[in-house]
Amino acid sequence: MAKVNIKIDGQDVICDAGSTILEAAQSAGIYIPTLCYHSDLIPDGVCRVCSVEVKGQRTLCAACCFPVSDGMEVMTHTPKVREARRMIVELMLANHPGECLTCSKNQKCELQKFAKELGISDIRFKGERRQYDIDASSPIIRDPDKCILCGRCVRTCDDIQSVGALHPAYRGWETLVVPGLGGELADVVCVNCGQCINRCPTGALKAKDPAPEIWEAIYDPTKHVIVQTAPAVRASIGEEFGLPPGTRVTKKMVTALKMLGFDRVMDTDFTADLTIMEEGSELIKRIKEGGVLPQITSCSPGWIKFIEYYYPELLPHVSTCKSPQQMFGALAKTYYAQKMNIDPKNIVSVSIMPCTAKKFECERPEMYSSGYKDVDYVLTTREAAGMMKEAGIDLPNLRESEYDDPFGMSTGAAVIFGNTGGVMEAALRTAYALITGRELEKVEIEDVRGMEGVRETTIQIGDLPVKAAVAHGLANARQVLEGIKSGRFADYAFIEIMCCPGGCIGGGGQPQPTNEEIRKARARAIYEEDESMTIRKSHENPAVQKLYEEFLGHPLSHKSHELLHTHYTPRERRTIRRSEETSKPKTTKADSSKKVKVD
Repeated sequence: MAKVNIKIDGQDVICDAGSTILEAAQSAGIYIPTLCYHSDLIPDGVCRVCSVEVKGQRTLCAACCFPVSDGMEVMTHTPKVREARRMIVELMLANHPGECLTCSKNQKCELQKFAKELGISDIRFKGERRQYDIDASSPIIRDPDKCILCGRCVRTCDDIQSVGALHPAYRGWETLVVPGLGGELADVVCVNCGQCINRCPTGALKAKDPAPEIWEAIYDPTKHVIVQTAPAVRASIGEEFGLPPGTRVTKKMVTALKMLGFDRVMDTDFTADLTIMEEGSELIKRIKEGGVLPQITSCSPGWIKFIEYYYPELLPHVSTCKSPQQMFGALAKTYYAQKMNIDPKNIVSVSIMPCTAKKFECERPEMYSSGYKDVDYVLTTREAAGMMKEAGIDLPNLRESEYDDPFGMSTGAAVIFGNTGGVMEAALRTAYALITGRELEKVEIEDVRGMEGVRETTIQIGDLPVKAAVAHGLANARQVLEGIKSGRFADYAFIEIMCCPGGCIGGGGQPQPTNEEIRKARARAIYEEDESMTIRKSHENPAVQKLYEEFLGHPLSHKSHELLHTHYTPRERRTIRRSEETSKPKTTKADSSKKVKVD
C-alpha cells in the first residue's frame, strides 16, 4: 500500500494512504480523544470530540473520518481544539443526569473520563433537560436520559448484527434513539445479544442484574443454591479486577464462588461435552438417514432468536439440542436432585454467562423440562464480578479450588466452546471417533479457528469428506443463511453460528471495553486452557460416560430427548409504536430536583 508523509504536532508520521487522521495518530502513539468512534464500527463523525486543526482548513476536522494526504499538518491540542472539545462535552453534560455514583458505568463511563481529562469542573449551560422513563421491558435496560446520541448502539445493531432494533428518531432537541418505531425494546425484533451494551460509552444501556434475588437465595437456609460457569468467563472475569485481557483465573473463580456461599460450584463445560455427544450423534444420524443438512448449531440463544425472526423456514436445519446452560439446568433438577436426595423445588440454579441473551433463554417456555424452571437466574460476567466485589473478594490473590462433582469434570473440547469455531472443532474431534472408530491424533483443527467472519473448510473424516462452515456475528450469519437458501451450502454437513463477534468471548455480558485485540487475547487463553487439559475430547469425559450409564442410557435416547432437546418456533416480526404523547420527552429545568416521569 502506498505511503504518505504527514506531520502531527510537529512529529513526522508515515502512514498508509487512505488512512484517517485518527488512524495515523494511533499508529504513532499520539492520543486523540474519541466518543462516537469505536474500532469495531464504521466511523460516523457525529460527536466531534476528536476534532483537530488541519493547516489550510477553515474549520476543525473530525479526526476519525478525515483522510490524510501527503504533506498534511495536523495539530491535536491547540487552544481552539481544546476549547471546542470542552464545549462539546459541556453541552452533553448539560443534558445528562448527574447520577455518576449510582450509575452502572461509574468509573468506566467515557463521558465521565473526558470531563475529567478536559478539566471541566462546572457546567456553564443551564436550562431545560429531557427526561424519560427507563425501559425495563426486556433483559436489556434502556435509560434514554443517559444517551448522548453517539449512534454506537445503532451502528452495532445494523452493521455487526444486521438486526436494526434501534434507530434515531425526531429532530433537533427531540432527537432520540428508539427501538423500532418508538415502542419498548420488548416490542421490537431484538435478539437480546447485548452488543449494544458493550459499545455504549455511558450507562444508557445495561442488563438486568438478578444479584439481589441470588443473595436472598444464598442466605435462605431452605434453598440449595448451585452455580455453573461458562467456558468464556474464566478467560475474562479477571479483567474486572484489573488483570490483563486473556488472564485465566478458572480455579480462583471457583474459590470466589464458594466464598460467596454457593452450595455447589460446577462447570457448564460438563454439559458442553454432553452437547457434543448429543449434537454429534444427531449429525451422524442426519448424514446416515438422509436428514436435513446442513445441521446448524443451537448453543447461542441470540442466534436462535435471530433465525426464529428472520429465517423461520430454515429452522429444520437447526440442531434440536439445548444449549449447555439449559442442559445443565434440566439435569440439576432431575439427575443431580435424585443423586443428592434434594427436592428439586428447593434447588436454585444459577449460571454465570458471557451473554445477555442467556437471560432471555432461561425464561423461554420450552426450558421447563425438569418440571421446574431449569435455570432460575443468569448472571453476566460483569454481574458475577460485582457480587464478588460486594463481598470484598480479591479474586487475583485467591488460592485455587476444584469444581464440585458430579458436573465438575470437563475436557479441552468443552473449553473451546467459548471461541468462534470451538463448537465445530469439539464436534469434529468426537465425530471422527464415532464415524471411524479411531481417535484423532492431532486434535487442533486449525481450519476452523480464526476471526474471519465466515470460514469454510472440508475436513476428511476417514473416507468421508465433511464440508463445514463457521460464522460469528449475525450479519455474517445472514450471509450463510442466504447461502443455504440459494443452494450454495447444499452439500455442507455442519455449520456453526455464534451470535457475537469472536463467539462467547465477545459476548454482551463480558467486561468492558471490548475490541478485536481484547477478543483475540481471550481466545488465546481459551486455547491455552484446552492445551493444558488432560482429556481433550468430549466422548472421553468419564463423568459424561457415567451420566449415560446411570441416567440417560445413550445419546438421543428417549430420556435425553425429554431433557436435553427442544424445538424452536417462528416469531412474528412486529413493531408496536407508542403514541406521540408518550414517545416524546417531557422537559424540566436542569437544576430541578424533581424527576419528571412519562406515563
